[in-house]
Amino acid sequence: MKSKLMHYIKRLKLKFYIWTKRSSIAPTYEEDIISYEKVSFKICLKLIKHIDSEFMIAPISDKKYIRNEELDIFISLYDRKIDITNHIYHYSVKLNERDWDRINFIFNKEADKRRLEMESQVNSQIKNSLHDILERITKI
Repeated sequence: MKSKLMHYIKRLKLKFYIWTKRSSIAPTYEEDIISYEKVSFKICLKLIKHIDSEFMIAPISDKKYIRNEELDIFISLYDRKIDITNHIYHYSVKLNERDWDRINFIFNKEADKRRLEMESQVNSQIKNSLHDILERITKI
Protein backbone atom coordinates (compact mmCIF):
# COMPACT_ATOMS: atom_id res chain seq x y z
CA MET A 1 0.00 0.00 0.00
CA LYS A 2 2.79 2.40 0.93
CA SER A 3 4.71 1.67 -2.27
CA LYS A 4 1.60 2.35 -4.40
CA LEU A 5 1.13 5.69 -2.68
CA MET A 6 4.80 6.60 -3.17
CA HIS A 7 4.57 5.55 -6.81
CA TYR A 8 1.45 7.70 -7.27
CA ILE A 9 3.15 10.72 -5.66
CA LYS A 10 6.24 10.31 -7.85
CA ARG A 11 4.08 10.10 -10.97
CA LEU A 12 2.13 13.15 -9.89
CA LYS A 13 5.37 15.10 -9.37
CA LEU A 14 6.62 14.01 -12.77
CA LYS A 15 3.39 15.05 -14.48
CA PHE A 16 3.49 18.43 -12.74
CA TYR A 17 7.14 18.93 -13.77
CA ILE A 18 6.37 18.07 -17.40
CA TRP A 19 3.31 20.32 -17.42
CA THR A 20 5.28 23.30 -16.08
CA LYS A 21 8.08 22.79 -18.60
CA ARG A 22 5.66 22.53 -21.52
CA SER A 23 3.85 25.70 -20.57
CA SER A 24 7.11 27.61 -20.21
CA ILE A 25 8.55 26.26 -23.46
CA ALA A 26 5.60 27.08 -25.68
CA PRO A 27 6.47 30.42 -27.30
CA THR A 28 3.91 33.10 -27.70
CA TYR A 29 3.67 35.62 -30.49
CA GLU A 30 5.21 38.35 -28.34
CA GLU A 31 8.16 36.14 -27.42
CA ASP A 32 8.81 35.53 -31.12
CA ILE A 33 8.86 39.27 -31.78
CA ILE A 34 11.23 39.86 -28.88
CA SER A 35 13.55 37.10 -30.09
CA TYR A 36 13.63 38.63 -33.60
CA GLU A 37 14.48 41.99 -32.05
CA LYS A 38 17.28 40.47 -30.00
CA VAL A 39 18.74 38.54 -32.93
CA SER A 40 18.59 41.60 -35.19
CA PHE A 41 20.19 43.72 -32.49
CA LYS A 42 23.04 41.21 -32.09
CA ILE A 43 23.57 41.01 -35.85
CA CYS A 44 23.86 44.80 -35.98
CA LEU A 45 26.32 44.89 -33.10
CA LYS A 46 28.52 42.24 -34.64
CA LEU A 47 28.46 43.91 -38.04
CA ILE A 48 29.27 47.32 -36.56
CA LYS A 49 32.28 45.85 -34.76
CA HIS A 50 33.43 43.84 -37.81
CA ILE A 51 36.62 45.29 -39.27
CA ASP A 52 35.48 44.94 -42.90
CA SER A 53 32.15 46.72 -42.45
CA GLU A 54 31.66 50.00 -44.24
CA PHE A 55 29.44 52.76 -42.86
CA MET A 56 27.44 55.37 -44.66
CA ILE A 57 25.14 58.07 -43.30
CA ALA A 58 22.55 59.92 -45.36
CA PRO A 59 22.30 63.31 -43.60
CA ILE A 60 19.02 64.44 -45.17
CA SER A 61 17.03 61.28 -44.48
CA ASP A 62 19.05 60.35 -41.36
CA LYS A 63 19.40 56.78 -42.60
CA LYS A 64 22.45 54.79 -41.61
CA TYR A 65 23.88 51.96 -43.64
CA ILE A 66 26.26 49.13 -42.84
CA ARG A 67 27.69 47.04 -45.66
CA ASN A 68 29.95 44.03 -45.37
CA GLU A 69 30.94 42.52 -48.70
CA GLU A 70 32.86 39.66 -47.10
CA LEU A 71 29.75 38.44 -45.29
CA ASP A 72 27.34 39.58 -48.06
CA ILE A 73 25.16 41.50 -45.62
CA PHE A 74 23.64 44.94 -46.02
CA ILE A 75 21.85 46.68 -43.14
CA SER A 76 19.93 49.92 -43.14
CA LEU A 77 18.87 51.67 -39.95
CA TYR A 78 15.99 54.11 -40.04
CA ASP A 79 13.10 55.13 -37.80
CA ARG A 80 13.60 52.39 -35.16
CA LYS A 81 13.70 49.80 -37.92
CA ILE A 82 16.50 47.49 -38.99
CA ASP A 83 16.46 46.13 -42.54
CA ILE A 84 18.85 43.20 -42.95
CA THR A 85 19.47 42.01 -46.49
CA ASN A 86 21.70 39.36 -47.94
CA HIS A 87 21.44 37.98 -51.46
CA ILE A 88 18.74 35.50 -50.48
CA TYR A 89 16.62 37.02 -47.70
CA HIS A 90 15.40 40.39 -46.48
CA TYR A 91 14.26 41.02 -42.90
CA SER A 92 12.69 44.14 -41.50
CA VAL A 93 12.50 44.34 -37.71
CA LYS A 94 11.17 47.18 -35.58
CA LEU A 95 13.20 47.76 -32.39
CA ASN A 96 12.08 49.08 -29.06
CA GLU A 97 13.25 52.57 -28.08
CA ARG A 98 16.03 51.42 -25.76
CA ASP A 99 17.65 49.08 -28.30
CA TRP A 100 17.28 51.68 -31.05
CA ASP A 101 19.08 54.28 -28.95
CA ARG A 102 21.84 51.80 -28.12
CA ILE A 103 22.35 50.83 -31.77
CA ASN A 104 22.49 54.49 -32.81
CA PHE A 105 24.98 55.30 -30.06
CA ILE A 106 27.24 52.35 -30.90
CA PHE A 107 27.05 53.07 -34.65
CA ASN A 108 27.94 56.74 -34.14
CA LYS A 109 30.74 55.89 -31.73
CA GLU A 110 32.29 53.34 -34.10
CA ALA A 111 31.92 55.66 -37.11
CA ASP A 112 33.64 58.45 -35.17
CA LYS A 113 36.42 56.09 -34.06
CA ARG A 114 37.07 55.09 -37.68
CA ARG A 115 36.98 58.74 -38.76
CA LEU A 116 39.64 59.61 -36.17
CA GLU A 117 41.81 56.71 -37.36
CA MET A 118 41.51 57.91 -40.94
CA GLU A 119 42.38 61.49 -39.97
CA SER A 120 45.45 60.36 -38.06
CA GLN A 121 46.59 58.32 -41.07
CA VAL A 122 46.15 61.31 -43.35
CA ASN A 123 47.95 63.64 -40.92
CA SER A 124 50.84 61.20 -40.48
CA GLN A 125 51.52 61.38 -44.23
CA ILE A 126 52.03 65.14 -44.20
CA LYS A 127 55.66 65.90 -45.05
CA ASN A 128 55.73 69.66 -44.79
CA SER A 129 54.72 71.75 -41.85
CA LEU A 130 53.50 75.32 -42.18
CA HIS A 131 56.94 76.56 -41.12
CA ASP A 132 58.62 74.55 -43.90
CA ILE A 133 56.23 75.98 -46.45
CA LEU A 134 56.85 79.53 -45.20
CA GLU A 135 60.63 79.03 -45.40
CA ARG A 136 60.40 77.72 -48.96
CA ILE A 137 58.24 80.66 -50.00
CA THR A 138 60.54 83.27 -48.40
CA LYS A 139 63.59 81.80 -50.18
CA ILE A 140 62.03 82.60 -53.55
